[in-house]
Amino acid sequence: MRTLYVIPARGGSKGISGKNIKPLAGKPLIAYSIDLARKFADDSDICVSTDDMEIIGIVEKMGLKVPFVRPAELATDHSGTYEVLLHALDYYTSKGIHYDTIVLLQPTSPFRTADDIRRCIELYTPDIDMVVSVKPAATNPYYNAFETDGNGFLHISKGEGNYTRRQDAPKVWEYNGAVYVINTESLRRMKLGEFPRRRMCEMSEEHSLDLDTLTDWLIAETILAQKQS
Repeated sequence: MRTLYVIPARGGSKGISGKNIKPLAGKPLIAYSIDLARKFADDSDICVSTDDMEIIGIVEKMGLKVPFVRPAELATDHSGTYEVLLHALDYYTSKGIHYDTIVLLQPTSPFRTADDIRRCIELYTPDIDMVVSVKPAATNPYYNAFETDGNGFLHISKGEGNYTRRQDAPKVWEYNGAVYVINTESLRRMKLGEFPRRRMCEMSEEHSLDLDTLTDWLIAETILAQKQS
């Protein structure tokens, strides 16, 4: 199988200004993902998809060529990852390069490790649509997640609400956004959320930290400072 490693990094960010190239422990955030991708692939099979010239400059200072500038219509607040991945695939197809799988590495997961990626890859087989990294869900629809009915009253989201201890409720998971191993044939047929054949790879809470807000960033800086000391 030939694999393309995609690192999506648009310029706009509301939660943390310029977060994809903001220094974290002295290193641009996107560099954490590039360094990991290089453990698995040659630079020719690593694609940073971005619309931002400053991001391109920093990535190319690391010696990695950015193959194209992402179109503006794929770099808005409403742009989906699905369309960004298809755009990257189509670019390489136009060059006569065909990939069997995509490994999607979002730059906002700096604590993801090479072992996390390796475990996801090892779980992938060509007869499924995707392997995705997960963590235990923060809320459990059998225990402490609720919905409102037509009268505005709260009811448990799933089940009868009989669980009095969280540990007794069925386990549920949430995507942590760190690693996706995607079958490109499946991607061309349907969106990621429509995949019927998904396997999970559990990651630890620390490795799952996703930097979306300034609070997340401060937590990341604290963790790294403790590690360095």
